[in-house]
Amino acid sequence: MPAEITALRDAGEPVWIFAYGSLLWDAEFRDGTAERALLHGYHRSFCLYSCDYRGTPANPGLTLGLDRGGSCRGAALGLSKDALDRIWHREMSGRQVYAARLLPAHTANGLRQALAFTALRSCRDYAGKLSLDQAAHMILGAGGRRGTCRDYFENTLRHLEQLGFADRPLRRLAERVQALATSDAV
Repeated sequence: MPAEITALRDAGEPVWIFAYGSLLWDAEFRDGTAERALLHGYHRSFCLYSCDYRGTPANPGLTLGLDRGGSCRGAALGLSKDALDRIWHREMSGRQVYAARLLPAHTANGLRQALAFTALRSCRDYAGKLSLDQAAHMILGAGGRRGTCRDYFENTLRHLEQLGFADRPLRRLAERVQALATSDAV
């Protein structure tokens, strides 16, 4: 953990994390305050291959990352030291696919400096911008030790919609996943 993050962790105050995907719904990390937040300069994207959590090396899935450009609605989570340690272990151990950055997240309570896990474009697991069909096929057909890629996708989309966050690119992807699932079932 970099010194800047360790200092925040050890300060005795909650550490703010910007949640944009599974951290919105994963109960393991819901031990603190949550505030709706907007992050500028990054957007939510299925831009990372998953060869472990949501896929395998032979059949990789996709996971979300914060990719450069645009903006992203999510939540700023004020977490305890223990919760931060668990998130750090989950997101930053093993193959490095994220850069942890302190970024300004806009909330109703003002600006929060929040730790955001942004996609590392230089890593070998960076998928970039895939076509709708490529992404839908990967989401539909992959699974790993944390479950299927489709369940991860649908849980994230459902929670975004429950929070009132419209994400048009994810909604289009969901429609394509459903169309492919329906055509495969025929």
